[in-house]
Amino acid sequence: MPGNKESGDYGERIVARLVRCPSCGKSLMLLPPNYPLFDVQCSACNFRAQVKTNKTKPKNQIFGAGWVILEKVLKSGFLMPPLFVFFEWKENDGYKHYQIRFYPFVPRRNLRPYTLSAKAKRANYKMFNYIGMNELPYFLLSQGFTALKNGPGSIIASDV
Repeated sequence: MPGNKESGDYGERIVARLVRCPSCGKSLMLLPPNYPLFDVQCSACNFRAQVKTNKTKPKNQIFGAGWVILEKVLKSGFLMPPLFVFFEWKENDGYKHYQIRFYPFVPRRNLRPYTLSAKAKRANYKMFNYIGMNELPYFLLSQGFTALKNGPGSIIASDV
């Protein structure tokens, strides 16, 4: 089972390959690792977004990231970055199913800060989760199923 970083990198690559810029329709490209707040940007315009990967069916709450930098950005009057969420899960039909959602606006009320325990690997680190995602408007950009071994690189069917 890949770790969180490998899983996140995988989802970012899938989004950059399958999704076009919601603003101008050009291709998306990956930003350098550890780039603050954003994971992908448009190759033509100034659109940037964050990407989250979940190896599960679409759900109401997903893991965010570090809270301290984001809180400073929000307090400075900036909006939460647009968000792509890549869900991928296995079904009993022998296929991996996937869905890519685009949330153009995530209000602050849908962010829940928390602190990791003193025993965690990153003891007392401040993080946040996205909550109430099923109630937010989103665009379904891609969904389908793939050969179980190969993931979205071997798309068999897509209905978006």
